[in-house]
Amino acid sequence: MSSLLITHIGTLAGLHPKETLLLKGKEMASLPQLQNAWILCKDGLIEDFGTMDQLPEQLPNELESVSAKGGFVLPSWCDSHSHIVFAAPREEEFVMKIAGKSYEEIAAAGGGILNSAGKLQKATEEELFETAALRLNDMIKQGTGALEVKSGYGLSLESELKMLRVIRRLKESFPIPIKASFLAAHAFPLAYKNDHAGYISLIIDEMLPQIAAEGLADYMDAFCEQGFFSVEETDQLLSAAAKYGLRPKIHANQLSVSGGVQIGVKHQAVSVDHLEATDEAAIAALADGQTIATLLPSCSFYLGIPFANARALIQSNVPVALATDYNPGSTPSGNMNFVVSLGCIKLKMLPEEAINACTLNGAAAMQLSEQTGSIAKGKRANLLITRPMSSLAYLPYSFGQSQIETIILNGKVQ
Repeated sequence: MSSLLITHIGTLAGLHPKETLLLKGKEMASLPQLQNAWILCKDGLIEDFGTMDQLPEQLPNELESVSAKGGFVLPSWCDSHSHIVFAAPREEEFVMKIAGKSYEEIAAAGGGILNSAGKLQKATEEELFETAALRLNDMIKQGTGALEVKSGYGLSLESELKMLRVIRRLKESFPIPIKASFLAAHAFPLAYKNDHAGYISLIIDEMLPQIAAEGLADYMDAFCEQGFFSVEETDQLLSAAAKYGLRPKIHANQLSVSGGVQIGVKHQAVSVDHLEATDEAAIAALADGQTIATLLPSCSFYLGIPFANARALIQSNVPVALATDYNPGSTPSGNMNFVVSLGCIKLKMLPEEAINACTLNGAAAMQLSEQTGSIAKGKRANLLITRPMSSLAYLPYSFGQSQIETIILNGKVQ
């Protein structure tokens, strides 16, 4: 493979040591940087970097050279929570929200997750792949270099398998690492509205064995929330998934203090996601642990619900990640740049904290931080080059205006 040299970098940021795989508490405010720098990528990985006055005289023969023109170079965004495989958008619900209907009222009127499930069950695998690929291409152009994708709009054996096979095709077709989460425990289908035990048996006895046999999922997810899956039901599902080696990444405390955080920690979840409604007990359960609190501020922004208490989590030494939650109902956006801005504007995170949450900790929430999420020798060369900026804070400050000039994936200019 050819090599890539990026020169005249105003600031090379995110230079955490390769052995640093997760940031907690005060560590999140540190984003190591190098001024007036270069970086060399070889065979898809970061080979070396330094200051321009120390640019090596001996460079690889097949070398492409790109000038950053004084811009920042950062690791690509690592988006650890998305639902980009869906059959159709739900802008009709958007209008209902404007008219004052709540999330629960829209769900009761046939909207919400069951709306998406009905549409997905009619869509072909090819249709789902093509539309998801369009969304993913847009996300990559906006700087995303690693992604987690969930099932959960199937709600039947056939359709959940269909979704997970689409995610597998995305893994095979795109140049970024992608992780798959199995989320049949997203909502109860209408046929099981009054038979929760029956649907849970379907997940445990039929879906999980086949998904494990085909190697379709990396994680087990469940929507642990009032009106969805109880703490006891979630406990049962996560115990069953563990027998197949599927660690949890779960939805918890989105609409209420549900106990979902504690059940996630009990099962050594990689992450507990949402946390818009969080009390002292939930924060205490996460404090000084390895389970990552993944916050989804675009969801709060779109639904008009409270924002997660990022400051209390960080002050309690909890590792915090930020992700998009890209989905048709509550967050129809995959723009991680906006997530960084919301992290600062609404969650009161410092720019360094928000960027670390969207890079290294986002990678950790997908168990990918050994290969991506920071700039270190030997890591995957997934990078973004910005326009020249007066400071790092300008990136979240200029919300709604992309500062990204160039995308590098596996050491190649896209």
